[in-house]
Amino acid sequence: MAKTPRTTTTVRDLRSGNQSRALWDVYLNGPLTRQEIADHAGLSLASVSNLVGALLRQGVVEEVGLEDSNGGRPRGLLQVNPEYGFVIGVDMGETAFLVELFDLGMQVRARHVSTTTDEHPTPEEAVGHMLDGIRAVTAEAGVDDDRILGIGVAVPGLVEHGRDANSDAVVHGQSIGWPGVPLERMLRRGTDLPILIDNGAKTLGQAEKWFGAARDTDDAVIVLLGIGAGTCVISNRQLYRGATSSAGEWGHTTVSIDGRLCRCGARGCLEAYIGAGAIAARYDQLRRRRRRTRSIELEERVAAILNAGPDDPAAREVVKETVDYLGAGIADLVNLFNPERVVVGGWLGQALTERLLTPIRKAAGKHALTLPFSHVEIVEAALGKDAVALGAATLPVASLLAGGAVTGEPYAHSRARARARPGLART
Repeated sequence: MAKTPRTTTTVRDLRSGNQSRALWDVYLNGPLTRQEIADHAGLSLASVSNLVGALLRQGVVEEVGLEDSNGGRPRGLLQVNPEYGFVIGVDMGETAFLVELFDLGMQVRARHVSTTTDEHPTPEEAVGHMLDGIRAVTAEAGVDDDRILGIGVAVPGLVEHGRDANSDAVVHGQSIGWPGVPLERMLRRGTDLPILIDNGAKTLGQAEKWFGAARDTDDAVIVLLGIGAGTCVISNRQLYRGATSSAGEWGHTTVSIDGRLCRCGARGCLEAYIGAGAIAARYDQLRRRRRRTRSIELEERVAAILNAGPDDPAAREVVKETVDYLGAGIADLVNLFNPERVVVGGWLGQALTERLLTPIRKAAGKHALTLPFSHVEIVEAALGKDAVALGAATLPVASLLAGGAVTGEPYAHSRARARARPGLART
């Protein structure tokens, strides 16, 4: 039996780990006092004072006021300095590309949207749109490249991350005709900035976990519902990926043997019943008409179906079916993962929950086991339509926090971790 190699923990490793814990806490829960950081991280106040001193000198954190201490000496409040660096989030949709530049307070400093008339862009077209957007937001914000910590890219499809830091991320977009596209390598031909790539449902989930409707939960499932349907599973406060980072492909679970044809090529997938294209196609079927709806038109068409009045029986039937299948799909998530909360997001998820959250909850209750359903909340996402891009931008932020920003050179830390595996869900 092979021996496990021994690893040596150095003083630098311990310092980096402690600094990382402190920095995560300040970023996600700040402003905090030094005493609060010490209590949360399980460190001595002296250790925290030393770590905070280094972070203050580096410019990663800043003092933002004083907290009264019951008659004693006021205690300084600390938060991550929003001007320490900047990050870019890219939401690659199937017909639109959203690129946003954020400071470390996750305030949008610049925004760029472009669309394509193609049903599915080729990888080369997609890369062109994304690079154009990256150049546009950096120019609009007036931020030099050496102040950008990295670029997070959210894509539709599975993202294969290599087993080591030198392996490029590869996108397997079966529903959009992308078989094993080396997207990271293609993007790096047009930018020297660090790039981290992940599935859009996972970036949405990370955004909602850090800042939104899943923030105060240890176990949650965040649903992304649009043209496709996916999830991000948070288990014991961590983002669950599975063996090949493809966990959460909820839209391709089978709900009907030999059922409707899904875009992935299989039959009976949940996405073929609750995805935006499926809703429009079912409406046309009930109206006995043939119409091919382009992806770029789907949001408008689905809104019209959801807003149709009582004189449109086809719309009523489609809405009922969608609620029933979505409820059953959520019940499966409740039975499988036993979450505290299911958060429904994405542009279609938002449209459905704004109008139909109560019937969706009832439909889920009909199919879920009584015990886990009695302990779950089903809620709307909190962060709106741009949450996927926001979540993508958290990928380089997570890289910075995970390393504790131990370098004395601002911005260099993220470049050293340019190919790190993305996505940490923390509290």
